Amino acid sequence: MAIYRFRVTFEDYEDVYREIDMPSKATFLELHQAIHNATGYTPDVSSSFYVSNDQWKKGTEIAFLPTERKRSNGVLEMEGIRLSKFIDDPHQKFYYIYNFDRPYDFHVELIKILKEEDGKEYPLVFKTVGTVPKQVAAANFPISTADEEDDEDEDLSTDDTEYGVDEDEDFDLFDGEDEGGEEGEGASGAEDEY
Repeated sequence: MAIYRFRVTFEDYEDVYREIDMPSKATFLELHQAIHNATGYTPDVSSSFYVSNDQWKKGTEIAFLPTERKRSNGVLEMEGIRLSKFIDDPHQKFYYIYNFDRPYDFHVELIKILKEEDGKEYPLVFKTVGTVPKQVAAANFPISTADEEDDEDEDLSTDDTEYGVDEDEDFDLFDGEDEGGEEGEGASGAEDEY
């Protein structure tokens, strides 16, 4: 059986990457899980691979936990698609977006095709370079409860501002316009020409 060696690089941190050996019969879900075993990130979030060209342009999407809209549009799902189905090039590339809520973008490139070695278990992290960026936890962004939202609405209703603007404050809509609506000489002269 063929073994694909992928280099998985953070798009924004090119000096941080993992090289992962995957069996050709493995699914994209198994690659997704292998990436997160190598990074320590939680794999159970909505993510997608995109078949890509040399300029990392996104093509066919292969999704994990897709939205209903994506499902109704016939998106491919990771658990049912083997890696070998989309390997047309010995340097095949996939653009990978992990966690659409707080995304990290990765470049996944096939760098070598090897033969399976007896005694090795796959997937296998072949090489680790750099420290992965700290994952932003949802706990750092607390979601307010319904009671808190009601309290906030009450506070806003007693305030004289709407959308952050004080309603009692006068604003001139145009520079150089007087309160009576007259404009400076230069502007009125230009208007007369039309």
